[in-house]
Amino acid sequence: MPDVTFPSNGSSAPGYLAIPPDGHGLPVVVLQEWWGLEQHIRDVCDRAAGNGFLALAPDLYRGETTTQPDEAEQKMMAMNMDQAERDMRGAVDFLAEHEAAEGGRVATLGFCLGGGLSVWAAAANPKVAATVTYYYLMPHGKPDFSAIQGPVLGHFGTADEFVGVDDARALEREIREAGVEVEFEFYEGAGHAFFNDTDRLGTYDEDAALRSWHRSADFLRDQL
Repeated sequence: MPDVTFPSNGSSAPGYLAIPPDGHGLPVVVLQEWWGLEQHIRDVCDRAAGNGFLALAPDLYRGETTTQPDEAEQKMMAMNMDQAERDMRGAVDFLAEHEAAEGGRVATLGFCLGGGLSVWAAAANPKVAATVTYYYLMPHGKPDFSAIQGPVLGHFGTADEFVGVDDARALEREIREAGVEVEFEFYEGAGHAFFNDTDRLGTYDEDAALRSWHRSADFLRDQL
């Protein structure tokens, strides 16, 4: 599947687009981890396409990736949130109008940094009808949760060293109190990045990854 460019606030932004084999699907914007738009996120898009979703991952680092945690953290902290929000708005609009999109409703799905960005994108664009966040991490403040137009599904591990259970539950309460339908699922013994099968952090959990993926796919099909 091809790399693409899409409009972003009068300019253009790069991304990776995966189209289902039958040529159309339910549109989902996939948001990257702090490593950048690397092969794992492309694989997630391809997997989503194989499950009937039209998946676009915007390249928020503009071609830069890393395999080093320290450098990944630096890139995350240096990310321009104004630009990232424009790119995410543009990605949602691009998918909503894409010829391969079924309907006009778009979802967001993200992991780690992308888990936070998935929620941010939902608050930034009313076309987002459903949001999936994996182990939400968002170092650049928070969006207006009350602007979110659709339900939110979250996935968290009980052994996550970056996002503790208490913090995740507090976030769930805050989103709910903003008037948003939200449900967080917790996976016993799973650590941060339990979905990432490259196992870069040594925390990949196949059972939690499979169960969360099935829940996510069912949730998105129901909402879109």
